Amino acid sequence: MAALDEPLTKLVGDRTAKVLADSLKLRTVGDLLHHYPRRYAERGQLTSLDELEADEHVTVLARIEKVTLIPFRGRKGDRLEVVVTDGRGRLSLVFFNQGWRQKELKPGLQGLFAGKVGVFNRSRQLASPDYQLLDESAGDPTGADDTARQFAGRMIPVYPASSQMPSWKLSLAVEMALTTHLGAVGEPLPEALRAERGLLPLPEALELIHRPRDQAELERARDRLRWDEAFVLQVALAQRRAAAHALPAVPRPVRPGGLLDAFDAELPFTLTAGQQAVGAEIFADLATEHPMHRLLQGEVGSGKTLVALRAMLAVVDTGGQAVLLAPTEVLAQQHHRSIVEMMGALAQGGMLGGAEHGTKVALLTGSMGAAGRRQNLLDMACGDAGIAIGTHALIEDKVQFQDLGLVVVDEQHRFGVEQRDALRAKGGRPPHLLVMTATPIPRTVAMTVFGDLETSVLDQLPAGRSPISSHVVPALEKPNFLARAWERIREEVGKGHQAYVVCPRIGDEPEEAKGGQSEGGQGKGGQNKGGQKKRKAAAEEPVDLGADSEERRPPLSVVGTAELLAQGPLAGLRVEILHGRLAPEAKDDVMRRFSAGQVDVLVATTVIEVGVNVPNATAMVIMDADRFGVSQLHQLRGRVGRGSAPGLCLLVSEMPAGSAARARLEAVAATLDGFALSRIDLEQRREGDVLGQAQSGVKSSLKVLSVLEDEDVIAEARAEAAALVAVDPELADHQDLRAALAGLLDEDRAAYLDKG
Repeated sequence: MAALDEPLTKLVGDRTAKVLADSLKLRTVGDLLHHYPRRYAERGQLTSLDELEADEHVTVLARIEKVTLIPFRGRKGDRLEVVVTDGRGRLSLVFFNQGWRQKELKPGLQGLFAGKVGVFNRSRQLASPDYQLLDESAGDPTGADDTARQFAGRMIPVYPASSQMPSWKLSLAVEMALTTHLGAVGEPLPEALRAERGLLPLPEALELIHRPRDQAELERARDRLRWDEAFVLQVALAQRRAAAHALPAVPRPVRPGGLLDAFDAELPFTLTAGQQAVGAEIFADLATEHPMHRLLQGEVGSGKTLVALRAMLAVVDTGGQAVLLAPTEVLAQQHHRSIVEMMGALAQGGMLGGAEHGTKVALLTGSMGAAGRRQNLLDMACGDAGIAIGTHALIEDKVQFQDLGLVVVDEQHRFGVEQRDALRAKGGRPPHLLVMTATPIPRTVAMTVFGDLETSVLDQLPAGRSPISSHVVPALEKPNFLARAWERIREEVGKGHQAYVVCPRIGDEPEEAKGGQSEGGQGKGGQNKGGQKKRKAAAEEPVDLGADSEERRPPLSVVGTAELLAQGPLAGLRVEILHGRLAPEAKDDVMRRFSAGQVDVLVATTVIEVGVNVPNATAMVIMDADRFGVSQLHQLRGRVGRGSAPGLCLLVSEMPAGSAARARLEAVAATLDGFALSRIDLEQRREGDVLGQAQSGVKSSLKVLSVLEDEDVIAEARAEAAALVAVDPELADHQDLRAALAGLLDEDRAAYLDKG
């Protein structure tokens, strides 16, 4: 398959190769052949123009309806307006000072038109688009006859393209590659596997994915390429599992009569059946001689922290240490307080009044005082602290452990692979790893479906927890609904409860301190010009997935919203703010007073997203909810309904009905099921780069395979890959498969797999 590594410069020349590399990251012939069409159009089948979104680079198949040349008033020049239609919607094409195009762009002709969708006078348009006419009667001034003949009787491939490289130019480059290099394509799938499942040879599949004559040929090509992606990836994961199984880890079996038994005896409640079952799964993993790699998926409020604590205590009983890594200082402090409270005297090992089996529970954050930090570092290094809780500060080089046996990562999507790996490297042998999350991000879901993570599920809420009702509040369409939302907050406070109001931005930027305000701002201190917040506290940056409109006001801020509420609909209530740029002691003070019931309404950023536990808080209003990701919304909602009173979550948005952002909010409001929401997230954001460092769906190494729709293929490929790797772990007898694996695993992805 070496010919597929040939640079594109030899195929298409230096200039075109540079455009392909810069705009689409296509550098070799293999890259080009595996750049599959995004969709296909058939002659006579027109594109749905009413589904185009602003700022999207598109290629549309449409028919010219009207052509008008409009001279500029009072100056030289003209504007050519071409209206194209699919029979339902219309799209304007605009050319400046190019009136000569009237001769070729004639009503009734059909063509491919490519460009970036803009909006002018509330109508969608393409400015100076590239195009190819597909009607042979057009006179061929642009090579349209060749294009028309090329696509005659075939489905027309529409490729992921760019403004510099439209779809039909890509199509011509692919045609050259198919003609000159298809014979050099190898066969990564074992012959027996391909024959058993009736899969096409790879060269034929590549030709048909680019040049299908009908839907049946296209499906046969996709079936084969789907198996390629699943099988090659599964071989990579099978090799990794085999290597991990061979790594030595210190077994940490449960020791009767130790700290864990003493803790269980003091619990004022009975563990749920789910907590007991998941605990047994984790204890079984800890007792093995290779590192545990387990995902603990628990619904918000299902008691994940208690399960993790029992695992940590079991490790301490064996003489080891356990670390709990939290994404924010607020959450680290909350975990430390709650764990020390749950353990009681057992958390005072070596101290006056401490229990015989006790240990120390150390806290380490970036803002700690020097004396406390020094003592905790010493306790961790000498082993006196059996449990350490902290933020990224735990990853620093100076942090050492005597015998690190277990790493627990809370809310895994907040940490990059490098950070988790740095902490795990602090163990003499690879420590066991437990990842806790209430809504897996797309990458994690993908890896779970691929079987790389063992998964435990806590789906049973402890006794006494109440359900949470969620509703979308369309602020622009029905402003009275927003007014009613503030009335509901006052009603909850009137019953003796408390509430959260969440905003996507802090709002203390310098421009705002000067009283700056942009269009749509919320008064003094309300908005920053352009709506850009300083990128300091990463944990407070929402995922803006709701840009359905090209004109959006800046996101609402904590500072401005709190001021408006305190002076308006919530006047008379005790309103406080909380965000990541407050001083640590100020944050801790606000949370303590809110926990003690001395604050009625807490206006905050996503700093409260995970771990904050105030059972008396029953209501939450999330402003600009469309600017947050699905997992963030699910986590935020989990801060209410933690006591005996029912919880209420109101998702406020200005996005119109029918928009993708609004549909996402309605999906969140419709279910409390974390796995169901993770699938929605996956559908909308893609799987992410399954073997790379991307943690959102911006980049995906899966082009044909879908972890949602192809779970059966993935499961079968996993079994086939495991069997092959067991017999031929180095792939010595499968050279083409090894080459395909090398193509999938570039240096960064291989390092990612090695680190886990």
